[in-house]
Amino acid sequence: MQAPRVFLTAEWRNLVMLNYAVDPALLLPFVPSGTELDFYAGKTYLSLIGFNFNRTRLRGIAIPFHQNFEEVNVRFYVRRLGLDGEERKGAVFIKELVPRRAIALVARWAFNENYQRVAMDHRIDRRPAGPDGSSGSLARAEFGFHAAGKRCALWIETVGESALAPEGSEIQFITEHYWGYAAQPDGSAKEYAVQHPRWQVWQAAAAGFSGDTTALYGPQIAAVLASPHDSAFLAEGSAVTVSDGVIIAN
Repeated sequence: MQAPRVFLTAEWRNLVMLNYAVDPALLLPFVPSGTELDFYAGKTYLSLIGFNFNRTRLRGIAIPFHQNFEEVNVRFYVRRLGLDGEERKGAVFIKELVPRRAIALVARWAFNENYQRVAMDHRIDRRPAGPDGSSGSLARAEFGFHAAGKRCALWIETVGESALAPEGSEIQFITEHYWGYAAQPDGSAKEYAVQHPRWQVWQAAAAGFSGDTTALYGPQIAAVLASPHDSAFLAEGSAVTVSDGVIIAN
């Protein structure tokens, strides 16, 4: 079988990840056909993630004014068995926020992902450069977006040095889902591969979220995001490749 074509290449950088253990019943209405909820230590997780989407190319073409931008998304985790018997761990996006209308339109057309254009901003702070001239490590990151005319923000302050996620850890579970799944209007689902190396990750000294997202996500998910998170970390990120989607059976 011929491998799907590359749809998009980019760099995902400075990923702020706030993670919430939630009742599986909250997520079941969003689970695409052919997949099932994925659990870590008996828990289901919802993640609020903000990051820089850089050096974006669509089918190898850099679109002017649409290469570097912020994204904030809310996602959760599923799995399915491929035809070859391989377990595929993936993410499902409840909603993805971007600051460019054209980006949202393309993502809806290509994958039926629930993208929305909103005003956005970000700030990245680094520690001073080392004596060897190396760039300072990430110290703080914040991503802001507007809901119902008011600013919301997720942020993190890091501690210590970055490291790869330990095998079998919650951080590995959150960061290493290499498939995406999107429900389609006819009840089927689209599966697409997301390729990237393992990420260096910083632990959080402090992290949080502020704002009312009821207008974006509805009262139940907004209540989760307003509650204390169960974990938080900052991933350095890397180059990524997203393949064309393939319809899987209902």
